[in-house]
Amino acid sequence: MRVGILTGGGDCPGLNAVIRAVAKSLIKSAGAEVIGIEQGFLGLIERRVRPLDLRSVAGIMATGGTILGTHNKANPFGYFGAGGADVSERVLAYVRELGLDALVVIGGDGSMAIAHQLAERGIPVVGCPKTIDNDLAHTDRSFGFDTAVAIVTEALDRLQTTGQSHGRVMILETMGRWAGWIALHAGLAGSADIILIPELPYRLDEVARVCREREARQRYTLICVAEGAKPEGGGVTVKERIADSPEPVRLGGVGNVLRAQLEPMLGCEVRTTILGHVQRGGPPTPFDRVLATQYGHAAAQLVAAREFNRVVVLKGDHIESVPLADVAGRSRNVPADHPLLRTASDTGISLGR
Repeated sequence: MRVGILTGGGDCPGLNAVIRAVAKSLIKSAGAEVIGIEQGFLGLIERRVRPLDLRSVAGIMATGGTILGTHNKANPFGYFGAGGADVSERVLAYVRELGLDALVVIGGDGSMAIAHQLAERGIPVVGCPKTIDNDLAHTDRSFGFDTAVAIVTEALDRLQTTGQSHGRVMILETMGRWAGWIALHAGLAGSADIILIPELPYRLDEVARVCREREARQRYTLICVAEGAKPEGGGVTVKERIADSPEPVRLGGVGNVLRAQLEPMLGCEVRTTILGHVQRGGPPTPFDRVLATQYGHAAAQLVAAREFNRVVVLKGDHIESVPLADVAGRSRNVPADHPLLRTASDTGISLGR
């Protein structure tokens, strides 16, 4: 058996742990030959691959990023390097030339959508969920999320002491795209006073009211806001638009917008911190290392059993798999009845409503 592995989309803590687990499991248990595809789907388009043996995946568990590299614009069905043309036939021919019996795709909803299109064209695919945003459909937890939450929580801990010292409103903007999982979990862990997420549009007057109340009592307020959060009746804050990208709308800057709106309504200073890509880099937490290893091992088992066109997922404490078509291009948002929202409200955290 000859198996290719690629990492698509943005980088994420734990990618190397998955690569390591897939390669070691296939080599040791199935005697397979493993081929690493560089720069995600771009490697299939531009014919850039390299062999992965036990030595090449040794000592990479704790390393951030991906040893194979990644690319979040290389869609074979709309390749930016060819003016948006469909070059999938070129990819299919190269896969046949490489003699791949299967392709393991590690990525988020966009990568799974591309993988599903390739599967429909005859490439046997197994998917592995990857996103710090934790918004991939049908899985309770994606690797990289725990690391991102830990980084945001540490930042909130640090901002709290600054807010206390100066009597300020401290705003921290997190990643998360259209879902509020990072802001919600980290806001709870980091003792935020206000948590604003995309799923629950906030009222500016309510946010200001909480800040004024705390200004009189505690002198400071800590706000954790997801990049996709928006006010009631308003839209999201768009940082930029990239026409030839699979994800053309890039969110960002809501923390600065909120600061500008709040400061005239308060008697204290307001400061904003945007963590950005700090949340994506560096070594994964132990939890993410274990989860990524479980995902990689499960993906290898599906390949060995020739159960293709499926994605490994976490359901409760168990690793399972679902059809690739059920995950491709779909996302998972925080439901309105999620227990953590009730926990936040009952412990005095404002959700801006």
